[in-house]
Amino acid sequence: MPVHRIGLVVHQGRAAAREAARTVHSWSEAHGIPCTDIDVWAEDHHRRGGREEAAAAGHPDLVVTLGGDGTFLRGARIAVKSGARVLGVDLGKVGFLTEVPVHGVRAALDAVHQGHATVEERMTLTMRASRPLEIPPRLEALLLYGRGPALPAPRVRPESTEGDGWGVPLDVNALNDVVLEKLSRDRQVSVGVYIAGRLLASYSADALAVATPTGSTAYSFAAGGPVLSPHMEAVVFTPIAPHMTFDRSIVVAPDEPVALRVLPHSGQAAVSVDGQLRGVLDPGDWIGVFRAPDRVRLIRLHPTDFYGRLRDRFRLTDAPATALDGPSAPFFRPDTPVPPDLAGLRLPPPPAVR
Repeated sequence: MPVHRIGLVVHQGRAAAREAARTVHSWSEAHGIPCTDIDVWAEDHHRRGGREEAAAAGHPDLVVTLGGDGTFLRGARIAVKSGARVLGVDLGKVGFLTEVPVHGVRAALDAVHQGHATVEERMTLTMRASRPLEIPPRLEALLLYGRGPALPAPRVRPESTEGDGWGVPLDVNALNDVVLEKLSRDRQVSVGVYIAGRLLASYSADALAVATPTGSTAYSFAAGGPVLSPHMEAVVFTPIAPHMTFDRSIVVAPDEPVALRVLPHSGQAAVSVDGQLRGVLDPGDWIGVFRAPDRVRLIRLHPTDFYGRLRDRFRLTDAPATALDGPSAPFFRPDTPVPPDLAGLRLPPPPAVR
């Protein structure tokens, strides 16, 4: 599908990103395709929600991000609101989401415009809350110190709810995670955790993360959570520094919501969506996190090698006891047709013809 309009998200703190932005604008001008910078902000500039940002940019059908995974997440929250595809250009340190190196920007845009790219969809999370989220003015300066302007509080989605106890639906999409964390350094947050409507346990912890498979390699992973294939559908709950014996992650089905209720004697808790502060909860408040109908559409120029990237990005090393055996040989990479019982499985691409 050819490109009709581009939205561009740039990590302005990196010279290479600013230079790449000039390349994207040059390519767009040469092809007669409008290109608008989006999610542009300064210390004194208010940011816009994803839906408003997409509308202000004319609803681009391709969002290009120039930076690391954090910049990609900024673009994804806008793209998901209008079904746009996202092309991530890698200028970061980890790069699980970004797709192409900075020197390949022009070739990547050519490939997308000429229909030579594929689209990989990833699940996102949305949420309901006991009340609309907000950041109290007296806490905003402290919570956002050194982080730049905050996103606005999430809008309440327009659908109505019959009866009490279902909360208000919030217009958010998390590609990585929703995190509830303590506000006071010397006081953990106490939270009742419910899965599929049933109480699992009450936790006292520094934070609690609810992540997608894509987000399993982010905050949840840093807290000791499992790595999930980004191609699967699941929700991961991970307690972070819990003051209790049971400190394991729980992997639940995508149709099993995870709810977090701040207990009466807890301190306040901050709610972050993909690393962006979106509100503060008081004791008695709750959020429910569950699979969203909206999905992020990632541009892929080559077959995804998630496990190769996992080995490379985390610099996985082999056990010392295997050193005498040398590097492991490739597996399932024959140059003959795939057997019928393996057809349809996700396998490495065949070797390139020379």
